[in-house]
Amino acid sequence: MRRLGWKGPTRPLSPHPIRDSAVLYAFMAVVIVIVATATGGALGRAIIAAGAFFVAAMVWTVLRWRQRLRREGE
Repeated sequence: MRRLGWKGPTRPLSPHPIRDSAVLYAFMAVVIVIVATATGGALGRAIIAAGAFFVAAMVWTVLRWRQRLRREGE
């Protein structure tokens, strides 16, 4: 089976990728709280879930960026 060698367009990387990710994940956490309260969920549980989501997503992002920087440094 043949595979295509096209890798897609290259985009310049953001000068602040961690900050950009934090802003995006914070927005998504706010959306979690809004959706939970709009559908009748408990506000406290929604805030805890959104906080857990934010922390997990940021840890994942930082680990992936550190891994990428290590790989590029080799």
